[in-house]
Parts: sequence; C-alpha cells; structure tokens
Amino acid sequence: MGTRAAIYARVSTLWGQSPQMQLDVLREYAARRGLAVVAEFVDQGVSGARDQRPELDRLMVGARRRAFDLVLVYRFDRFARSVRHLVTALDEFQALGIEFVSYGESVDTSTPMGRAMFSIVAALAELERDIIVERSVEGQRRARARGKHIGRPRRQVDAARILRLRTEGRSLRAIARATGASRTVITRVVRERGAA
Repeated sequence: MGTRAAIYARVSTLWGQSPQMQLDVLREYAARRGLAVVAEFVDQGVSGARDQRPELDRLMVGARRRAFDLVLVYRFDRFARSVRHLVTALDEFQALGIEFVSYGESVDTSTPMGRAMFSIVAALAELERDIIVERSVEGQRRARARGKHIGRPRRQVDAARILRLRTEGRSLRAIARATGASRTVITRVVRERGAA
C-alpha cells in the first residue's frame, strides 16, 4: 500500500451546497498521485468559524493515532478557521509525521516548496499575533492614561454591611458567605475603609 491519505471536506450550509465537488476533485487528485484514500471526513452545514467541527475533530483523533500519512483538503479555508488555527494544525501534523496538501493553493508539505510556503504562512501568523498583542498593550496603556479601569468591572458591594459584620467580630469567610463577596474583595474593603 502506498501513502495513506485522509480527505477532509466542509460546506457551510446544508441548503444548495454539497461537498461532492470537493470530494470528486480530491479523490481524482489522490488517484493521480497514487495515494490510497483510507478515510474521508466531511462536515456539512458547519461554519468554518466554529471551534467544534465533529468530522475535523475525528480527523485530528485519527492523525494522533497515525491512521494515515497525509491529509488532503480542497482549500485552506475549507480546513482552518484562521491562519493561527492552520499553523497550529500543521505544526501538530509535522510533529506526527503527517504531510498536508491543500489542492487549491498547491501547497504540499512533503515538497521543499510546500515546506517553504508553510514557513511563510507560519511567520505571517506569528507576525499577526505580535501585532495583535502590541495593539492590545498600547490600547490598555492609553486607556489607563485616560483614567479608565482595565479588566473586569469592580463588583458593587455593600461596604457598610461588610464593615458592620467585621466590627461584630465575624471572620472573612463568614462575611463572604453573608454578603456573596469574595474574601479578596472583603479584605480590600476592610483595608481601604480603615477597619481592623
């Protein structure tokens, strides 16, 4: 038996879309290359933006079990929901010794050109991550400079009741149970209001 291939196809809606065209093209490609298609995974009516795709999840389980040597998809966007997701999946395939072929983009990680293309995609994904982090940090810095609170909003608590319970000698745990506030919040209220 030659290289064992798994095909993955996806269509976003059940109305008017069929994965058949993708499957026909990929089966023909596999036959031309002498690949033995051992599994087909088809997600129908599943958005590419969704984290959970039943058939893609099954494909990843099969990959981890090394049930095939190569994953064949019609296009990147049929497989991955983002560049980051694509790079993460391809990193995992590489670690497992599984090649990846995207028919539409002519990317085949078993070839030097395909590996080079993957390196470029990975570098762009890392650049995208770095830019997002930089923007986030800069946005938070500017917001703080304008006096805005960053993070979860502070929970409104009945400070007078907390202080009263504390002066009655109640423990932080007992106050937390009585007020529904966390011990951290209670400690902050007690410290800020000057109660012991």
